Amino acid sequence: MHKTLSVEGNVVDVEGRRVFRGRVNIEGNKIVSIITGDSVAVTDKGPFILPGFIDSHVHIDDSLLAPYEFARGSVRGGTIAAVCDPHEIANVMGMPGIEYMVKQSKQSPYKFFYGAPACVPPSDFEMAGAELGPKELKELLASPDIHHMAEFMDFYGVIHDNPRTMEKIRITKEAGKPIDGHAPLLTGAELDKYIAAGISTDHECSIIEEAREKVKKGMKVIVREGSAAPDLRGIYQIIDEAPDMVMLCTDEWHPNDMLYKGHVDYIVRMAIGLGCDVFNVLRAASVNPVKHYKIPVGGLKEGDLADFIVVDSLKEVNVLQTYIEGNLVYDNKNVLIPPMTPAIVNNFKITDPISPDDLAIFADSKEINVIEVFDKKLFTKKVVSNVTVNAINNAIANPTEDILKLVAINRYQKEKPVCSFVKGFGLQSGALAYSICHDSHNIVCVGVTDEDMAKAINIVIKNRGGGAISNGEKTTCLPLPIGGLMSDRELEEVGEKYENLQEVARQMGCKLANPFGTLSFIGVTSIPEIRITVRGIFDVNANKLISAFTDKCNANLNSLYLIMLLWKLSVI
Repeated sequence: MHKTLSVEGNVVDVEGRRVFRGRVNIEGNKIVSIITGDSVAVTDKGPFILPGFIDSHVHIDDSLLAPYEFARGSVRGGTIAAVCDPHEIANVMGMPGIEYMVKQSKQSPYKFFYGAPACVPPSDFEMAGAELGPKELKELLASPDIHHMAEFMDFYGVIHDNPRTMEKIRITKEAGKPIDGHAPLLTGAELDKYIAAGISTDHECSIIEEAREKVKKGMKVIVREGSAAPDLRGIYQIIDEAPDMVMLCTDEWHPNDMLYKGHVDYIVRMAIGLGCDVFNVLRAASVNPVKHYKIPVGGLKEGDLADFIVVDSLKEVNVLQTYIEGNLVYDNKNVLIPPMTPAIVNNFKITDPISPDDLAIFADSKEINVIEVFDKKLFTKKVVSNVTVNAINNAIANPTEDILKLVAINRYQKEKPVCSFVKGFGLQSGALAYSICHDSHNIVCVGVTDEDMAKAINIVIKNRGGGAISNGEKTTCLPLPIGGLMSDRELEEVGEKYENLQEVARQMGCKLANPFGTLSFIGVTSIPEIRITVRGIFDVNANKLISAFTDKCNANLNSLYLIMLLWKLSVI
């Protein structure tokens, strides 16, 4: 016998731009009828019944939660579906990592729509734990579990017609699936070429002029309000200027934010608070991603799947209930999806601890190239600073000038650490180490002394992944045993421990709102301007490796890169 139920309230017809008193009748997993009553003003007293929210671009792994637990947290914020890019676990484990995510996601009523990771590894200047070429991507795109090509980070390869890159685009078009973009600050003729290749979205816009140009040229803009990159305030106007061309996403949403802020409901609430038209915001959060990705999610219409939420008002947007295909999965602060302990998978090859001597870097120049980071921004800047040395002429941190040591450690094979320097963290003591370093996820560490840095790194190695802090005799750790990316614990525990890590870092003098979030993005070779990888220090604008010292060059490493690239171009 089919399950039947009815939900009464103010029904929000997003596409019809109206609100009316009504009753939604459900049989099985579908809405069989909506009984309409009198129209009401959007400011009237609730409850209000809305289509469920969709996160239009998210890396589940960045929540530090396994997919099933991510779903349990997400439904609290009225989010019923997510368009996911599994390239974090794919860079660590390849095809088995993607299979792990998909398999576990199917155990939840939540709707996960995975894409094929476009860039594994992200670039030839990185070393990941796996590689996915055209052959593997073709296999993925043939699967009904894969709905699109996930963000195409290699915009340089698209612009310069890299044969391997263009082959990936060709096979995606052949599969008839959309291609997501990644094009920070790309403009003019280069943007034209990127769009002409068939790339249909971008979630990297941070200024309104950038968003307007992309929309004008036919690209859909996914407005991001993420934990590390909260961009909504810079581009919110595009929601009303181009309501049919906009979606909403978090990209990366950390567990403390999910625990204390919610999920897509937070972005909706914020956009409405900034003055955006409520119907346009709700359209971006529900209708538009369904149409763009052609995903089976209900839109609160007769005959649709019964995917909807109940909120208290269209201003506060506090979620009271969440329904997925007629099943009540969240009810007045109670998650009705039972918890589950996830399986542990990983690819963490190094086991030997490192010593402070492993992190020493001899100063053979008076000036150093420094990676400058900025609060709540993913972009970095290359600056030049005078080197500070110790008694044996090793370059060391200078916390007085906010110049700290930065190292990258290959977790997939034993190699000498890459050492550099960073400005903007503000630490006055101690060190932070993390096994989440986009997008190859090697270990990255920032600190004041080599002793604390080695200690923090060794805690991460011992746990086969995690975030760690060392400050003299005091240490703090959040283990991440699943791929070195995710915890096997529930949201409350993970969110509180992650928040504690951030607070301890701030007590050590860190000036950033999200220290570990900023640290995790310091290796992204697809976002300007300067990065650190286990291959060396990477100048994004020049597309080459550079030295930590200003009058040196990484000629040998760049020659190695050229050999690798030529080999790849000949083996497609």
